[in-house]
Amino acid sequence: MEALVNKIIPFSSVDGPGNRTAVFLQGCNFNCLYCHNPETIQLCRACGVCVEKCPTGALRLQGGQVKYDPSVCVLCDACIKSCPHSASPRVRRMAPQQVMEEVARNQPFIRGITISGGECTRQRDFLLELLLLARQAGLNTLLDSNGSYDFSADAELMAVADGVMLDVKAWDSVQHQRVTGRDNAAVLANLFWLAQAGKLEEVRTVVVPELFDAEQTVREVCRVIAPYIPLRNTRYKIICYRPFGVRQEYRGLTPPSAEQLAQLCQLAQSCGVPNAVVV
Repeated sequence: MEALVNKIIPFSSVDGPGNRTAVFLQGCNFNCLYCHNPETIQLCRACGVCVEKCPTGALRLQGGQVKYDPSVCVLCDACIKSCPHSASPRVRRMAPQQVMEEVARNQPFIRGITISGGECTRQRDFLLELLLLARQAGLNTLLDSNGSYDFSADAELMAVADGVMLDVKAWDSVQHQRVTGRDNAAVLANLFWLAQAGKLEEVRTVVVPELFDAEQTVREVCRVIAPYIPLRNTRYKIICYRPFGVRQEYRGLTPPSAEQLAQLCQLAQSCGVPNAVVV
């Protein structure tokens, strides 16, 4: 069993509580306009554009595939910036045990692992095996998800996941479709189910004022999760949109002001979610 792994960050303090190793899987079924990891959305099509742009010769076309040589790569990201398909040639095909071998190097210094993406649940069987191995190693396990997967129907996966960090892009379905290209019925169903099951570690909303009604989204999210705060003190992370890493054609989106973000955070706290923060 193998999955496509975009990257492994040995130490992260923003992907869940404490110091964690974050594993980013390749492939996503959403196409968020403001995506800050757009190179994780699609699979490489071997078009060769990145090969021409690589300044160190770390990439080559061979047998209809782009081959990557990490020994000469300087991580300049020229390949990612030039890719017209929101992909990366630096993706590795890895088995769960191979990922855990890398995680084990960090184990004395981390609390757990977070599996992100892309959308990690698109490689569900790999995900299950990796979380099992992590739990056996005594590590806390979190999933970072866009909410398109029906967690309520997968008791096996939920048994080995300590929690889910759920993205709620927009409350209104039409606005959500505009932002992501997908409906949000599954996302909202997951929000309720994870909250009542005590599995909702964190909710994340990236605030882009011109794309959706952030006040409505924060208010409605808090209405759903506030009754379950005694079960688990879910954090609501209200995130400022920043143009860094975003695809060129969407960098003109307007970031919210510090005042707007502070007001949204105060709104969340007043609606019964005390662990609301601005980042």
